[in-house]
Amino acid sequence: MTAAEKLKMSYPEYLAAEERSAEKHDFLDGEVFAMSGGTLRHSTLCHSAGRLLGNALASRRCIVFESNARVRRVEGQFSCYPDVTVVCGPVRRAVDDEEAIANPTLIIEVLSASTEAYDRGEKARQYTRIGALQEFAFVSQTERRVEVFRRNASGRFELYDFSETAVEFASVGATIDLAALYADAEALDVTAPPPEE
Repeated sequence: MTAAEKLKMSYPEYLAAEERSAEKHDFLDGEVFAMSGGTLRHSTLCHSAGRLLGNALASRRCIVFESNARVRRVEGQFSCYPDVTVVCGPVRRAVDDEEAIANPTLIIEVLSASTEAYDRGEKARQYTRIGALQEFAFVSQTERRVEVFRRNASGRFELYDFSETAVEFASVGATIDLAALYADAEALDVTAPPPEE
């Protein structure tokens, strides 16, 4: 995402543009940011996080969404497409966008070099202002490490750093094995033989 990729428009204009666009864009107070394409490692980590959470939550009233699901904070004029979003209980849609989730319980972002500053900065600030959100997490691509920001009893987010055996998502009552989360991504490091001619 670069300054050249920013556009300015109203939210209805943004929605109309998203319907026509092959790319996804974040929206922040009238500015629109094109989101860069992901790597193979990013893709496998997103898929693994969603799959493992889906398996862990199969018997509960929670829905796991992948990155095509939009999350909306109307008050801050903010919308984005998290890598994984979980809603426990009924899904509440945004009042001005019926295809956007207004009550995420848990959001997961797989960090990328091109978007990490934005994810840790403005995007994280917007996440902390979503009233329903109980946790958001950053998954590293370069090491087995997941940083979980969990809302405490006073409403502030506290950091929990997981890099040993498993990551706990207390908001949804799920624990995910780090080896399982990273298995497919780490398999990409194995050099495949060249194709036979």
